[in-house]
Formats: sequence, C-alpha cells, structure tokens
Amino acid sequence: MFRRLRADDLTTTIYFDGRPLRCRPGDSIAAALLAAGVERFRTTPVSGTDRMPHCMIGNCFDCLVEIDGRADQQACLVPVREGSQVRSQLGTGKFDAV
Repeated sequence: MFRRLRADDLTTTIYFDGRPLRCRPGDSIAAALLAAGVERFRTTPVSGTDRMPHCMIGNCFDCLVEIDGRADQQACLVPVREGSQVRSQLGTGKFDAV
C-alpha cells in the first residue's frame, strides 16, 4: 500500500517482531512499518480484529505497539531509533509476535 520514493537513505534499522527493517532517520515508527508492508500493528481487546494506523497524528490509538519493552506506545508519535525493538500488541497490553 505504501512505498518509498527513494530507498537510498534508509540508514537506520529497527526490529519488528524480530524482523530487521531498514528505515529513514526521522520517520515515525508507524511510517517505517507501513513502508515495510506491515499490515497489522495490534489486535483489539474485545473482538481480536487486526488494526493499523488510521489518523497518523495520535488521535485514534489504532497504532499501539510495544516499543523497547513498553506496551501501549503510539507508533505514529515515536520516531525511529537505531536498534529499537518493536512488537505487535494483542489486545490490551498483551503482546505477542506473529
């Protein structure tokens, strides 16, 4: 769905569910995940429905993930940092790699 216009400036590496992803410094974690083709960031607590970013400005909370061991982080508001460990989140703070 998303693709980068240029791939020559992907100098930062983060890890999503253990998989290394190259991204651009200054990207939000959500933007980096979307550009890498990630289609599920979390599941809802009630129905287990897959969710991914909707607003990209911190209003909707659909992009919640675990970042470096902290659950319920809004991926659209957190900039990438070299080596960050990002995990998908199941429901309300129960995380699991898929």
